[in-house]
Amino acid sequence: MSETAVTAPEHKERLYVPWWGWLLPLAAGVLLAAEIHMGFPGVRSWLPYVITVPLTVLLILRMGSAKVELSGGELRVGEAHIPVGLLGEVEVFTAQTKRQAMGPNLDPAAFVTHRGWIGPMLRVRVNDPEDPTPYWLFSTRHAEELAQMIRAR
Repeated sequence: MSETAVTAPEHKERLYVPWWGWLLPLAAGVLLAAEIHMGFPGVRSWLPYVITVPLTVLLILRMGSAKVELSGGELRVGEAHIPVGLLGEVEVFTAQTKRQAMGPNLDPAAFVTHRGWIGPMLRVRVNDPEDPTPYWLFSTRHAEELAQMIRAR
């Protein structure tokens, strides 16, 4: 029997949309269903609600969340991943200082995963000569802790 080391993630978080971010899309889904309902009275009148409201929930969950994970020697943000050995300098941005990093100082070639409802961000330099991406800039709720973990590796 071969031994396979399954390493637990050192850091793992999911960046979901907060409750207040659900209100407007859900209201729009219900209003769309009501508009369709007015055009089709009778038995079919419930059908738009059964379709648009769950579809709205699915879109919020799918498009509004991102995974940030450090495990197995890799940093994963959303669907992207990079070995920790290729990472360089790590900078932490607070909710107040991220405006500069996301605005005039943003490199167009950077990999960015931004969630406006999350204050802190990390900028991690990529030290891979084959990769045209200069750095990763991504939101995380635990920026200081994750930065320390990346620096320790």
